[in-house]
Amino acid sequence: MIQTAEETLARVLVVDDEPNIADVISMALKYNDFTVATAADGNEALEQVSDFRPDLIVLDVMMPGLDGFQVAKRLAERSNDVPILFLTARDTTDDKIRGLTIGGDDYMTKPFSVEELIARIKVILRRSGRSREESPRLTYLDLELDDDTREVFRDGNPIELTDTEFRLLRYLMSNPRRVLSRAQILDHVWEYDFAGDARVLETYVSYLRRKLDKYGPSLIVTVRGVGYALREPKG
Repeated sequence: MIQTAEETLARVLVVDDEPNIADVISMALKYNDFTVATAADGNEALEQVSDFRPDLIVLDVMMPGLDGFQVAKRLAERSNDVPILFLTARDTTDDKIRGLTIGGDDYMTKPFSVEELIARIKVILRRSGRSREESPRLTYLDLELDDDTREVFRDGNPIELTDTEFRLLRYLMSNPRRVLSRAQILDHVWEYDFAGDARVLETYVSYLRRKLDKYGPSLIVTVRGVGYALREPKG
């Protein structure tokens, strides 16, 4: 059975008019294997809800134009029940009560802990039945990867991988047959601490190929000028 990214990754829309905050939250979500979209204001958020169809919205309250409470109200008027986690500098009891009574599922104040934010998002998704978490085991042809035990096997043979190699393989196996651009892979696998040198990606693809190809034909295909894909070998 092949699990695709669409089947396994919950979709989160991050709405905040402060780009640095939106970027931090987005990177943390991607690192935790969520699919992420962003919006910088209320009107863009409403458009993204229609286009992106998120499983959850992280919604800033204090924004120019439509604020977060107004966005939540409009979604309720559309009978859209997507869960909302309000994120705001407002910390009064009245604001919290208002946020939770107009459709919010949780309320966090700035400054916030990214780890706590991720934990709360997971709780909301599970509680609302929107969590797309499946088995931690990914399989593709004779490749097996267990996210819990961090074990990888090919044709029954255990393969020792470094943390970066493991994350690279997991991303490829989460998107079988799909061509992933170098930028997508760099953004997803290296996240916080990577400067953007594509040569590092080529090096790690080479390392991973060497270990996987020891037990069978090559599965990682180079798509010239674009990136890489995990595909069944031809012939």
